[in-house]
Amino acid sequence: MSKSSRIAGFYRLSPEERLRLVKEFAGLSDEEVEILRSTGALKLEQANRMIENVVGTAELPLGIAVNFLINGRDYLVPMAIEEPSVVAAASNAARMARERGGFTASSDEPLMIGQVQLTDVGDPLEAKEAILSSKEGILRVANEQDPTLVRLGGGAKGLEVRMLGTDEGEMLVVHLLVDVRDAMGANAVNAMCEAVAPLLEELTGGRAYLRIISNLATSRLARAEAVFAKEVLGGEEVVDGIVKAYALAAADPYRCATHNKGIMNGIVAVALATGNDTRALEAGAHAYAAMGGSYKPLTTWRKTGEGDLWGRIELPLAVGIVGGATASNPVARVCLKILGVKSARELAEVMAAVGLAQNLAALRALVAEGIRRGHMKLHARNLAIMAGATGELIDRVAEQMVKEGRISFDRAREVLEGLLRGG
Repeated sequence: MSKSSRIAGFYRLSPEERLRLVKEFAGLSDEEVEILRSTGALKLEQANRMIENVVGTAELPLGIAVNFLINGRDYLVPMAIEEPSVVAAASNAARMARERGGFTASSDEPLMIGQVQLTDVGDPLEAKEAILSSKEGILRVANEQDPTLVRLGGGAKGLEVRMLGTDEGEMLVVHLLVDVRDAMGANAVNAMCEAVAPLLEELTGGRAYLRIISNLATSRLARAEAVFAKEVLGGEEVVDGIVKAYALAAADPYRCATHNKGIMNGIVAVALATGNDTRALEAGAHAYAAMGGSYKPLTTWRKTGEGDLWGRIELPLAVGIVGGATASNPVARVCLKILGVKSARELAEVMAAVGLAQNLAALRALVAEGIRRGHMKLHARNLAIMAGATGELIDRVAEQMVKEGRISFDRAREVLEGLLRGG
């Protein structure tokens, strides 16, 4: 009898009932079901209130990046990620930055952009003027949706109107600029866009379709910069190599994609640890990198007059320390406490510094020793564990494979068997 994924009322079932159906569908063993059922700090009941159709939770390793000195303050940075060497690389780069005073970071006010799309507008110029002349009334309607945010000093602060030619004709796009304070802000911004849409239709005679936040948060940028001493990096030759590697990323989108991916390794790991929206951050970062008409690096690297290396990062970072998963996930709350950040802006500045550190570490590894070396050491440990090694045998198996330059699951098993036999 064929299986069907058409399960009516699946969402109404308890997690345990859903898990039973999944077990039957996929032929899971009792042990495999227990793996899904076993939870850490995020309990099934909590997870079931966060998303739909919950059957379990999925864990990632949580590490702490050390050595970060940002704006004169020391931070321990929680990072949740499955990729080996990322946490170690960030920590090492942060250590090197300390030689010249650490990272200097800054950020914009937490302004998010909400978009209202208007179509079928008779005279776009006249409609634009009507909207701008009614700005105060539009902002008042928007702010009525969230009095608490307004009391905290946030709320709708500005308004822009753009005229766009599209395949479906000319459209107006109205931007609400909303100060969301310490939240990421999607819920508040979306509610305001919904509220002002009827008024915009009345003012323009057009029809409002999309009413939603933009993840290209160009009014909410974060920046960080640092100087890395040439002696710490390995000499001027390494500095020159990093600058040349950056030049390739600036000229070639194939290299640039990997360059920026490495930056996001660090930023997304901090976002996961603190319960922030990684998809929104990725979308915003890569869109920002392409705003000039071609895809460019999110960082800039230059050699100083003294032969040291100067680096800078700038990108949109719409993150929050209240609301969303930061409030409902207990691990995220603990991670925020470890960080000790007092505002969303401070969190964004830390994340920018981590992104810059991650990029420096990757470029230095590529130029000085090759990226594979560091990865392979940790990969060898993972393979040793997969082969059944425990305790000190993990390091012995991994070291033997690295020494031989033969890093594979089969070789891990052979080495382990030899060690267990006393060979």
